[in-house]
Amino acid sequence: MTNNMKYDLEERTAKFGEAIIDFAKKIPVNEITAPIIKQLVSAGTSVGANYCEADCAETKMDFEHKLGICKKESKETKYWLRITVKAVPALKDEARIHWKESNELNLIFSSIIKKSRAKK
Repeated sequence: MTNNMKYDLEERTAKFGEAIIDFAKKIPVNEITAPIIKQLVSAGTSVGANYCEADCAETKMDFEHKLGICKKESKETKYWLRITVKAVPALKDEARIHWKESNELNLIFSSIIKKSRAKK
């Protein structure tokens, strides 16, 4: 993987986290949505943070572990987006856009992990 590709994924995950924050700000806060917002923002911003850690991993095992967390958090973000739509159906169209990006990131991390493990 070239440095440009690493940078692009780092930027992409950062923009994803920012988009999740912007989306979460549109969710009306009440007793049902407050915990959903917290979980959504936590999972959505964790993707990029863990990718940064993976990029600076000290060992291959650490790299794969951090990417595994990225994969897990991107999948969790998809879940919270689904739950958000149940709580606030008016946000369905925008949530779908973020769900697709989260799914793409999940597939990217799965592919990187698979390729990394094949090199053992």
